[in-house]
Amino acid sequence: MTKVLLIEDDSETAEEITAELADRGFEVEWSANGIDGLDKARSSRPDAMIVDRLLPGMDGLTVIEALRKDQVRTPVLVLSALGAVDDRVRGLRMGGDDYLTKPFALVELIARVEALLRRPAESRETTLRAGQLELDLIKRTAKRGDRVIDLLPREFRLLEYMVQRSDQLLTRAMLLEEVWNYKFVPTTNLVDVHMGRLRHKVDGPGEVPMIHNVRGAGFILRAGP
Repeated sequence: MTKVLLIEDDSETAEEITAELADRGFEVEWSANGIDGLDKARSSRPDAMIVDRLLPGMDGLTVIEALRKDQVRTPVLVLSALGAVDDRVRGLRMGGDDYLTKPFALVELIARVEALLRRPAESRETTLRAGQLELDLIKRTAKRGDRVIDLLPREFRLLEYMVQRSDQLLTRAMLLEEVWNYKFVPTTNLVDVHMGRLRHKVDGPGEVPMIHNVRGAGFILRAGP
């Protein structure tokens, strides 16, 4: 049975979510504060987590950040009454995988949890390879041949997504949705800025370029020459 950890301090909201998840066949464990929730996440290793942003004891984003530092990659849906773009972006940058603003429809929450649970099915390998690139998904490290590539968390996620789809054209809209979890396409050069930094790290001096900009279309990571 798929296990979901819910960290939510509002008992009425927690009961509604727990009942709906249970009806759908999920096993639900509930914690009402951040400190206890972090302990449960570390000990029980759920398949997915739903974390309220504002919690007693420890803020929800701090819980997520602590788990990511522990290399825990459990997908997390962040719940929050704060719906401004800056708030959503901060939640995602701190390690959340998706963001749902309160109030919400339970059917949407279930759909988002199910979508998060489908993501790991893309690759259950702990090591990804594309040409000279090798990514360790457990240690969150990357190498090109014998050269270690020092990546920030978002850069690693971006490269991971590209390696999983090497030799495929990836549009900016695809990258914004899958790597940054945007549900809309904002007017931003976010992808280009991160891609420029990533290309500089992946394609070292004298090395055959692997990341290519397809003008007006997107980007491709080419595994071969």
